[in-house]
Amino acid sequence: MSENDKAFYRSWAELLDWMREYAAQREGVEFVKQADFVDYISRMSRPYDLPTTIMSASLSRPPDEPVLLVSASPRHSKVKEIVLHPFQSHVYRKLTPAADGAGFVEGPRRFTKELLFRLADELFAVALA
Repeated sequence: MSENDKAFYRSWAELLDWMREYAAQREGVEFVKQADFVDYISRMSRPYDLPTTIMSASLSRPPDEPVLLVSASPRHSKVKEIVLHPFQSHVYRKLTPAADGAGFVEGPRRFTKELLFRLADELFAVALA
């Protein structure tokens, strides 16, 4: 695996941690693993070398009603990206690896934990309305 791919999946694991933190800080929000990477599922007894097995996860209202679904490109994809998909919306956002290899960008703007929290707050406010 290339160094760029390793950096991508480290940043993905960090984004998942931000989602877990958001859910832990908000009442009525759950972090839900939606799917594992296919190569993890089919690895049999071979060791697994990515920092997480999770390919997609959501911030959801109980009982597992997704409000924001987030997914990462699988290992075999040539172009790596993160997709943020608000449920009940036709709009989605794509994040790509930052040029320095640390984290993600959306266009020219670095995607931060604060931006994730603001997006989730807005989506949960709409979902509760």
